[in-house]
Amino acid sequence: MFSRANKPSGGRATPSIIGANCTLNGDIISQGEVHVDGHVEGDVRCNVLVIGEGGKITGEISAETVRVLGSVTGQITARAVELARTARVLGDITHDSLAAEAGAFVEGRFNRLTAEASGKIGDVGNDAATAPLPLRAGSAPALLAGSKDSEDGAKAGDGDTTTGKVILLGN
Repeated sequence: MFSRANKPSGGRATPSIIGANCTLNGDIISQGEVHVDGHVEGDVRCNVLVIGEGGKITGEISAETVRVLGSVTGQITARAVELARTARVLGDITHDSLAAEAGAFVEGRFNRLTAEASGKIGDVGNDAATAPLPLRAGSAPALLAGSKDSEDGAKAGDGDTTTGKVILLGN
């Protein structure tokens, strides 16, 4: 009944969850998936990170994939970064792939990963995970802002559409 032999093989591992009523002071290092619905004050290194709408991280993030619905204060470094409309990021984002829904708020720089840095993302098995990642020259600080506007009576779903824009702040 409780033996490992009865568990289905080939399934996904259970993610580590920091619940909404939990505050964690310290670093998180995981080789799997981490969901944060509470507060984390420290660095997070994992394969997949999901920050829920009520989740908040203050620290550096390094992962293969990061999905932000809540708030982050600190640098995000990942191959793929997804920002939901409820996301609030105060810090630089270093990425290979970036997707942002209209309404997401980012105050910081968007930087593309360099070839040598992309091999170090989410690597929790050696000291390379703690080394600073090089950025491409010419990266520019930017602010991603969004607002809700009505579209001349054309209503889809809730009747509002959200428009967003990226403002390059210069060096």
